[in-house]
Amino acid sequence: MIMKRPMLIAGLAAALVWVAAQNLGLVAARTELDRTLLLTARAVEAEVERLRSLPAVAAEDVRVRDALAGTGSLQAANTYLETVAVHAHAGELFLINAQGETIAASNWNREGSFVGENYAFRPYFQDAMSTGQGRFYAIGVTTGVPGYFLSTRIDATEPVGVLVVKLDLRPLQDIWRSANADVALADENGVVFLSARPDWQYRALTRLDGDVLERIRATRAYDGVALAESEPLVEGRIDGSDAKGSAWIARIAPMPATGWQVIAARSTTQLQLLSFGWAALAALGTLAIAAALKTWEQRRQIVALRLSQSEKLEAMVIARTADLACEVDARRQAEVDLRAAQDALVHTEKMAALGRMSTAIVHEISQPLAAMEATLSAAEMGVGSDDPTTLTRLGKAREMIRRMQRTTKHLKSFASKDVVELSLIDMRASVTAALDLVEPRLRDLEITPEYQNPDDPVFVMAGAIRIEQIVVNLLLNALDAIAETPDPSIAITLTTQDNEARLCVSDTGVGIAEADLTVVGEPFNSTKLKGEGLGLGLAICKAILADFNGSLNILSAKGAGTQVTVTLPLAMEQEATAA
Repeated sequence: MIMKRPMLIAGLAAALVWVAAQNLGLVAARTELDRTLLLTARAVEAEVERLRSLPAVAAEDVRVRDALAGTGSLQAANTYLETVAVHAHAGELFLINAQGETIAASNWNREGSFVGENYAFRPYFQDAMSTGQGRFYAIGVTTGVPGYFLSTRIDATEPVGVLVVKLDLRPLQDIWRSANADVALADENGVVFLSARPDWQYRALTRLDGDVLERIRATRAYDGVALAESEPLVEGRIDGSDAKGSAWIARIAPMPATGWQVIAARSTTQLQLLSFGWAALAALGTLAIAAALKTWEQRRQIVALRLSQSEKLEAMVIARTADLACEVDARRQAEVDLRAAQDALVHTEKMAALGRMSTAIVHEISQPLAAMEATLSAAEMGVGSDDPTTLTRLGKAREMIRRMQRTTKHLKSFASKDVVELSLIDMRASVTAALDLVEPRLRDLEITPEYQNPDDPVFVMAGAIRIEQIVVNLLLNALDAIAETPDPSIAITLTTQDNEARLCVSDTGVGIAEADLTVVGEPFNSTKLKGEGLGLGLAICKAILADFNGSLNILSAKGAGTQVTVTLPLAMEQEATAA
């Protein structure tokens, strides 16, 4: 099918890709527009809420109330309103009496002053007189400057007037236009009054009916604007939150606090170009694949024609010889693997028997050792301070018993299989706690490890005590290695890399021979010459790290020190957030 009809297949692929790209682009555009709606709505609400309480607060001033009552100075009220408007960064403040006439205003001394104007026809005056509060967006009939009017009724024995603040929202519009953000605000009738697009200004989203137009004319909300003559912005009707216009799509959301609608739009030109681009690439790719398949088929036929019967036979002999050689190699490797498996099985049985034996020995001698230590403690208490020789001998005996108890403790730890309990821990705390535990040994050797605690937490899913046990084991091994070196030092680093936490403990000790590196982590394998170790420390560390999906890596050379690196996966972001 592909070989016979490549153009048809290419066209079908292009169409499918175009539809998919179109749908994905619309989904991405809606998501982006929803974020823009949220940010725009919050910015507008913040600007409105900033001055919502200003009329009620300013109305409490005695100069305002005296001016309404006719007992005070109107000039004092003008000056007060002017001062409040300046300090509150409000547009204008003006005082209206019960008949709708403005008797004082913050712009009393400027051209276009509200003083003497009657605004009884405005909804913000009527609503405030009837309900106590009013709000209305309109073009100013006096100044021609649009604004959002917030009003509060001033009560005495009866409603005596209204105090109004005019909020200029045009700075928001200037910000939208400078940022090239296609956003707009529409009133409760669907008339756009603020927009980043100048051609949207004072146009209705959908066609307005006669009653709405008459109501707008009565309130003179958009005085001088021919709303009935302008074409609506939305083609068809608004489908829920989606709207579509000429070469643009938009999302619309209500603003309950103001009764407005916030609109975020985006041009569809770029989306169409992107969809056509992907469709063209799909068509070209399909044609290229078809051409490649056709070329490959032709070459295959030519090669098949040129093959002779003798060449085929030779190829079969070579293939059979190669198969036999592979079969021989496979059998030899199987024999090697079998012998290795047998050796490993014997070693495993030996280790299992040794483990059972050590467990039994530990169980039998643990209690006698504890009793011996208690007896020696009682003996020390009974010996007077005038017999230091006896006290010294008793102390040495107790030290040897403690050493035996530590040995049995290591054996118990290696033989037991605890339930792994994971929790979110900060490895910095485990390293700090381990350093505190080995502090006496560090002090005896006069060693100060080089360690810089990271600034940021290093979160892993593990057990805090068991991680601390690992760090203590590594530090004690390092201290044993540098105990008799001329220039001893220990360095500790804790870093994060490639979604992993890496703890590195390095020393300048005697190092480990290359032959011992492969077996140094096995149980009961120790490189210490003093006979103080059982060879279980690194084995226990590896067993603990295996429970936490971690690993342990050792780099060393004889006489050149040792570097041990513990690697653990970092906790996932959601685990750290949940914790």
